[in-house]
Amino acid sequence: MVTPDVSDISPNTAYLTYCHARSRFIVYTRFKGVIAMIFNYIRVSTGDQNSARQLAEVKADRVYKEVASAKSKNRPQLTAMLSNLRKGDVVNVHELSRLARSVRDLIEIVESILSSGASIVFQKENLKFEAGEKQDAFQNLSLNLLGAVAQFERELLLERQREGIAIAKGQGKYKGRRTKFTDKDIEKMRNEFFHASNKTQLAKKWGISRQYLYQIAS
Repeated sequence: MVTPDVSDISPNTAYLTYCHARSRFIVYTRFKGVIAMIFNYIRVSTGDQNSARQLAEVKADRVYKEVASAKSKNRPQLTAMLSNLRKGDVVNVHELSRLARSVRDLIEIVESILSSGASIVFQKENLKFEAGEKQDAFQNLSLNLLGAVAQFERELLLERQREGIAIAKGQGKYKGRRTKFTDKDIEKMRNEFFHASNKTQLAKKWGISRQYLYQIAS
């Protein structure tokens, strides 16, 4: 492979060149002489949600795909990505809510990425934060405001759901959420529930939470 000549590129000038090498992309960044990588972080809350729209046209060396709630920062794929970040790397996220739900978590994760020497780009909001650069005041304000709006909208949605469920229960119309399992699956699950000594492992086997397992078995 022929390496591009970057000797005349200023260290302060962003320089991105995609090079095909063994089906991966090598990114030459503004950090002169450093070969960096592009990471895409994709998250959905449940396995039946479609993640295809996230970063569909954004190429990367490595994709970290998470099926987990963003209520916690302790997510396996997020943790793995953060531990692999090096100086000059770039992280792409489809939108703010894919990275975190609360403003505090959002800011802490972004700061963690920047402290490792990497940069992060939120594609939908068109926000980019680069390590070692003095952050634009408007961008910092946008991160806080947009994060706060996303958190508010989420909490408002949950509040409306709770109110709707309470009204439906009062009218005798609420039957709980629809299940993806067939009657045969539920019967088998209930039978396994009463014979299983480890309910947590049984819940993992079926891909559901322990709480939902108890609801089905009741």
